[in-house]
This record gives sequence, structure tokens and C-alpha cells, in this order.
Amino acid sequence: MFRDESVLGRMTIALARGLAVAGGIALMAIVAMVVASVVGRALIWAGLRPITGDYELVSVGMGFAVFAFMPWVHLQRGHALVTLVTDSFGVRANAWLLVISDLLMLALSGFIAWRLYFGMLDKFAYRETTLLLRFPLGWAYALGLVGAVALVLVALYVAGRSIRHALAGEAEPRQAGAEL
Repeated sequence: MFRDESVLGRMTIALARGLAVAGGIALMAIVAMVVASVVGRALIWAGLRPITGDYELVSVGMGFAVFAFMPWVHLQRGHALVTLVTDSFGVRANAWLLVISDLLMLALSGFIAWRLYFGMLDKFAYRETTLLLRFPLGWAYALGLVGAVALVLVALYVAGRSIRHALAGEAEPRQAGAEL
């Protein structure tokens, strides 16, 4: 069930990859908008203007991009690993350490999604907006929540994958990102 070639694995990979692509598109749009805004500032004398609320759009877009990249990074084990001590452990011990770290990531991602959800509800309830554009902050939280919920789903899959490998007494294959 927790194999990358299974239906569940392919769906999880597609979800994480799709969100990462969406995050990349958001980053490219942010870069284009910042360039246009800087050019507008530089050419005020020629009748151009900066984009109003550019920093507000950057903060919303970056928030979405960060949360959109997190599922892919976790799926590919792209987080920083400090293996100073664990390099001397055997395959079984490292496999169980991955299980522990993946269960912690699942708990942490669940906590983040839970609190982000209630933060979103708060922002909508109080009708908070950005200063210049009057963009509702609840929608910014909702964009982040999409990535946070996807991270929970990916973390659940990765934990299951790690448990399967640990029970079999084997290390994860390199294409899964584990370099033990």
C-alpha cells in the first residue's frame, strides 16, 4: 500500500508535485510583479508607477509558495539531516529513526494545519484585510492551508512508507530521497 508505484503512492506524488509546480508558478509571478514594480519606481519620471500593494502581494504569494513546496520536500526527504551520530548505526536503527522522525513530522504538520485553519476562521470572522489592497487575510490563510493539508496527507504516506521499510528491516531506496 505504501509503495511509490501503488495507486496511493502515485496519487501522493502527483499531489505533492502539482502543488510544487503551483508554488513555482506563484514564485515566477511574484518575481515578474516585483520587476514590474521596481521598473515602475525607477521610471516615475516617464509616467510609470510602482504596483500598489506589491509587498502585500509578495507576502501572500510567498506564504502560499512555502506551504506548496513543503509536501514535495518532505516526500523527497529534502529536509536537512544531521547524521553525525547516526552514520555509525545500522540499517535497522536508521530505519526506525526515520519512522520516529516521520511520525514527529506528521504530528507537527497536523498541528500546523489545525492552527492555520483556526487562524483562517479568525481572519474571516474579523474581516481582516491588508492595508493597501484590502485583500481579505482569510484567503491568504486559506491558500496556505491548502499546502498544509497536503503536507499532512504526504506526511501520513511517508510515515507509512517508513514503517513498511523498518518492519522489513531495510533502508529506503535512494529514489525516495533517503541516503542512509
